[in-house]
Amino acid sequence: MLDRDGFRPNVGIVLLNQKNQVFWGKRIRTHSWQFPQGGIDRGETPEQAMFRELHEEVGLQPEHVCIVARTRDWLRYEVPDRFIRRDARGHYKGQKQIWYLLQLTGHDWDLNLRATDHPEFDAWRWNDYWVPLDAVVEFKRGVYEMALTELSRYLPRHDQRNRFLRQGSRLRDPTGLIPHSITHACAGSLELPPGASFEPDPGTSLSSDSTGHNSAF
Repeated sequence: MLDRDGFRPNVGIVLLNQKNQVFWGKRIRTHSWQFPQGGIDRGETPEQAMFRELHEEVGLQPEHVCIVARTRDWLRYEVPDRFIRRDARGHYKGQKQIWYLLQLTGHDWDLNLRATDHPEFDAWRWNDYWVPLDAVVEFKRGVYEMALTELSRYLPRHDQRNRFLRQGSRLRDPTGLIPHSITHACAGSLELPPGASFEPDPGTSLSSDSTGHNSAF
């Protein structure tokens, strides 16, 4: 399903462990590494799609994580024609993504790359937050940099290198991105400034077009 500009709605996931390292997955049968991501189905909210993709690609359930933050707006990238099925060219342009920052509250052994019959990854590791972008397929690198930069202000405070969090005793949300009622939020870690409000999930404006491409792109 595409929007009027030819972009497929999608979610991306940055999963943190207790050391603020991130899940870094090797795409199956390739030499490229990436974060979990996937398309938003008709009728799904970005959050619902995120939890579905989290299980399908990483094997985790909602109880294994908590939501720390998400990007405010869609982040877009275009996919080169050589990666697009021939009959979708001229209609499908790329992805528009909402990115989520999650904290793993379970254990490493809860991760399962074979949770479905169609795995996306064949290896994974914990990597420093600022992942090596040269390991990412080139057309995604700009979005990765934007997502990591926007979400970095919400890194849990135990990472003392994060200058955004040194002034407060709790994780704060200076832009009002996160509602008090957000489900599966990290207990005791979210705070809105006085008068702040949460911008609802962006509408998808979906059409009935089918891209016929791999959701990883």
